Amino acid sequence: MTYDPQTLESEWRDRWRSEGRYEADPDAVADEDPTFVTVPYPYPSGGMHIGHARTYTVPDVYARYRRQQGDNVLFPIAWHVTGTPIIGAVERLKKREPEQMDVLKNTYNVPEETLSDLETPMGFARHFIEEHYKKGMKRLGISVDWRREFTTNDERYSKFITWQYETLKERGLLEKGLHPVKYCTNEDQPVTTHDILEGEEAEFQEYTLVKFETEVDGAEVVAPMATLRPETVRGVTNAFVDPDADYVVAEVDGEFWFVSATAAEKLRLQGHEVETRYEYAGRDLVGKHVTNPVTGDDVLVLPAGFVDADNATGVVMSVPAHSPDDYLALQEAKAAADDMAEYGIDAEDVREIEPVPILTIEGYGDIPAKDAVESAGIESSQDPALKEVTQDLYNAEFHSGELLEEYGEFAGGVVEDVRDEFKQSYLGTAFATMQEFSEEVVCRCGGAVEVAKQDTWFLRYNDPDWKAETHEAVAQMDAIPENTREQYDHTIDWLNEWPCIRNYGLGTRLPWDQDFVIEPLSDSTLYMAYYTIAHRIDDVDPEAMDREFFDTLFYGAEAVDDPDETALDLREEWDYWYPVDYRCSANDLVNNHLTFYLFHHAELFDQPKWPQGITVMGMGLLEGQKMSSSKGHVVLPGEAIDRYGADTVRFFLMNSAEPWQDFDWRADQVTSTRDQLDRFWRRAEEIIGDGDVPEAVDASVAAELERIDRWLLSKLQDTIATATEAMENFETRTASQAAFYDFQEHLRWYRRRTDTDREGARRTLRTVLEARLRMLTPFVPYMANELHEQLAGEPAEDAPWPSVDDGLVDPQVEVEESLVADLTDDVRDIVDVTDTDPDTVRVYVAADWKHDVFGQVVETGPDVGAVMGQVMSDPDLREKGDAVNDLVQDLVAFVRERDDETLETLADLDEAAVYAEALDALEREYDATVELYREDDDDVVDPGGKAGQAIPFRPAVHIE
Repeated sequence: MTYDPQTLESEWRDRWRSEGRYEADPDAVADEDPTFVTVPYPYPSGGMHIGHARTYTVPDVYARYRRQQGDNVLFPIAWHVTGTPIIGAVERLKKREPEQMDVLKNTYNVPEETLSDLETPMGFARHFIEEHYKKGMKRLGISVDWRREFTTNDERYSKFITWQYETLKERGLLEKGLHPVKYCTNEDQPVTTHDILEGEEAEFQEYTLVKFETEVDGAEVVAPMATLRPETVRGVTNAFVDPDADYVVAEVDGEFWFVSATAAEKLRLQGHEVETRYEYAGRDLVGKHVTNPVTGDDVLVLPAGFVDADNATGVVMSVPAHSPDDYLALQEAKAAADDMAEYGIDAEDVREIEPVPILTIEGYGDIPAKDAVESAGIESSQDPALKEVTQDLYNAEFHSGELLEEYGEFAGGVVEDVRDEFKQSYLGTAFATMQEFSEEVVCRCGGAVEVAKQDTWFLRYNDPDWKAETHEAVAQMDAIPENTREQYDHTIDWLNEWPCIRNYGLGTRLPWDQDFVIEPLSDSTLYMAYYTIAHRIDDVDPEAMDREFFDTLFYGAEAVDDPDETALDLREEWDYWYPVDYRCSANDLVNNHLTFYLFHHAELFDQPKWPQGITVMGMGLLEGQKMSSSKGHVVLPGEAIDRYGADTVRFFLMNSAEPWQDFDWRADQVTSTRDQLDRFWRRAEEIIGDGDVPEAVDASVAAELERIDRWLLSKLQDTIATATEAMENFETRTASQAAFYDFQEHLRWYRRRTDTDREGARRTLRTVLEARLRMLTPFVPYMANELHEQLAGEPAEDAPWPSVDDGLVDPQVEVEESLVADLTDDVRDIVDVTDTDPDTVRVYVAADWKHDVFGQVVETGPDVGAVMGQVMSDPDLREKGDAVNDLVQDLVAFVRERDDETLETLADLDEAAVYAEALDALEREYDATVELYREDDDDVVDPGGKAGQAIPFRPAVHIE
């Protein structure tokens, strides 16, 4: 039977579907400790790509493993449609935007005649749910209980979210107030991480605005300049503005400010009363002098194309003594001073500008920025090394820079200690504030995202008691890998209030204010609990699913006055499955979704129901580049399965990296994986043959087998132990590598060493194949189930995961076989180096006295002096002089490289007998006569004088 993955996989999918194979129901008799595994539900605003395939295969492999360990396993999935990305996608579709049409037609293969069905949000979502995600998951063999699927737009699910938020509000963890939010200027509403196309990691930064004063058209105005370093205000020597950008004079909270047009809108979004009065170009400020509100000094405004008018106020103050950027910009301005005449600027006024120091710092001169760029050899503001140099100087000044005496009460203070107090002393007079992002942020709709202050409802993640509970949840769970634990704790510490509503979009309405929708990250914190009942509530009247219904379900009959019987019945299933044993999710969700998940579980459920473990997953690359649906740089699972088969796709994804590591989908490597599975199939079919399969081996008959058989069975036990431990720790690459690739090496050696047609070998190979198929079932379920059923009469997933048979563990035979392998390699090396086709290979085993010395080294330990003290007390050994000393040196090095168990085994071995048993195999290996001698045999044949070079377990070799 040839390996035809398309036919094979189709047959097994039909079989699983007809059997309801992965539908999980409570079974207290069979399993009192079930396993519940979840993965983030997909957001179907587009199709499923190979990165998603890996996301869902990782928990599937673990779920399949737990079933083989005898667990009752629940692995459900649902669909996240909350928010606006789907709405935005529909709007772009309706407008037939070229980029959207290209992605839909050419990346996700949406037929032209189907496009009209996608012109409603849920029509769009349903297409990608049914045609991409569900089909892709089913073809991959993801073992989901499909009865439990739902969407976050379902009426009953919204009742569940309503209960959650009413409960949080009652407990004081949901409040309304003015709060900075990420605000899409295109959609005119707040957005969160799931809505962002670029700048997901952007942080809020509070700028200090230094209110310089000047005149524009005869009127006094403020030219506010933004800085993150307000203490440097005394070092300002000039200002920069983009002469070609758009600026305005706007009335801001009763003052007239000269700012960029973009800044005026930002200030309005941040709660200021803003009314634009006049429009200007940046050149209207160039050449003017502005007055420093702290020092009273007048400084010149210079033109600069590097000024980003879209950042902060669009007017930049320059502190060249302490900012490497500013220092280089000033030098470049001086070099171009003669060109500034068009702005009415006297070139000499520019050349006379000199840096003004404001602090001292050890290791730098009076002008630290000058020292920093010169020591780094930087001469241009375009030098990419400038960024690092600037950050290094900023860090040094912040932590150890001491302000000069001009700072009065702050003089001598270290910046780190006095910055905030200095800033506060001028706020409301010389200083104001505004917020900006640390990087550009773009909404998925394409709109710019700005910082806005909104009167909004927010989750109080800054509540100290709530934080403490969540820290406890982190401490008691299994964090995989372990180093992510500190990431959760760090996130809990810095999280503040989190705005949790949107103005519009799909999802659940805020119960007490129907004008708002609960945003995507905030409605996806507790949905894992909903899986436990989702398949049993279709007949429940949504109106009956009120606060008391869910209180009864999650808190029991005593939580309400009149418990609902249906809720009590459902509670039994929730109680059976909960808590979630493992949640598998992306590493980049630690600082939002996964930590929110812990917050909400810690607050709403008792500790026994808190999450037991979280496994994070890395990102996916395609041929070394980041995958991008919008750019068409993706591989669709369906296309990959058509080409390679689902087992190949699964096996490559699981074997290319551990889950928390990034993986790289490379076509040549996937093709190689397909070829390796094909070879595995052919080898397995050879063992299965025409159905006349020998019985498996157990410990009771192992002694009847040849040494090489016992060696392979012992290596199998090592492999089972390695794979089992790895699976317990979600180390899917380690497990699959051990069961497949590493064991293939053992089999190659086995086939070199023995006649595989003999009965003992056939039984050994059958035993090995059966165990390996069971270990490979989570990874390649189609192939493994089919072959195991042919071999043993039942699918592999119906058979238990293999356990170590201690009776087949044989450390001695493993050590013996390693000696044969080492000898084989040594002979091969000699043959290769001498380019000889040997007729005769002579092997010389070390003399008995050398083995006696080896025994002394093992007994005494790898200490040359101590060993020599012992062996030289033997007159016979003492007579051998330097030969003993050289031998001890070699044996001490040998012993240091081996563990105690191996050394004890070697000490009791008859080395010559080990090689004698392998002579036939060695002769087949080299197609030569192999002669074996002890070094001190009377009849030793030693034409090359090699025998004396033998040391224990490193025979001397002569070939001719």
